[in-house]
Amino acid sequence: MNSQFKKGIMELCVLSLVRSRDYYGYELVEEISKKVDIAEGTVYPILRRLTQEGYFETYLEESSSGPPRKYYRISKLGKTIQAEQLGEWKEFNKNINSLLKAGD
Repeated sequence: MNSQFKKGIMELCVLSLVRSRDYYGYELVEEISKKVDIAEGTVYPILRRLTQEGYFETYLEESSSGPPRKYYRISKLGKTIQAEQLGEWKEFNKNINSLLKAGD
């Protein structure tokens, strides 16, 4: 898949996954990688930016297999932004699909 396509939607993917439950960074990369081929370095800048913008809160939790893990929890603002972006994505996707069908 074209990297520009991925960049545009990755923020919504991260917001949506963290809305479902708290994640730590590498776990989030693994979850996204099940569906989309991404590099680990793609997700961490998004997590930092969304945290700085107040969409996520973070906390540390001890790990039995190494240092404490930084978990991301979506904030009320993050839930609002995720819902707005999801609505925009659905509308955009519907319109693009209708254009693509017209070209068949």
